[in-house]
Amino acid sequence: MENILNELYEVINNRKENQEEGSYTTYLFNKGLDKILKKVGEESTEVIIAAKGENKEEQIEELCDLSYHILVLMAQLNIKPSEVEKVLIERRKKIGNLKPERAKVENL
Repeated sequence: MENILNELYEVINNRKENQEEGSYTTYLFNKGLDKILKKVGEESTEVIIAAKGENKEEQIEELCDLSYHILVLMAQLNIKPSEVEKVLIERRKKIGNLKPERAKVENL
């Protein structure tokens, strides 16, 4: 993916700092965290619905929409892609390290 996610994050972060009238990204930041979270939830649902279908183009489009809104959320929370990347690199080291079974819950 080259650096497209980092580049998009920089554009989004720039919109946060230098709000441009008529920009959808600016609109989201002006509406605040609750609106951004609502959009992440909506887009997550749309990804799930698209995944259940057979239209690969629609699936890709919905994944792109979700990715964009996650990047907006990251910018809102001041989380840089490099911070997420660092955690993913650490998690990758654990490949093959299966989680133990959950303990059975007893009824009281």
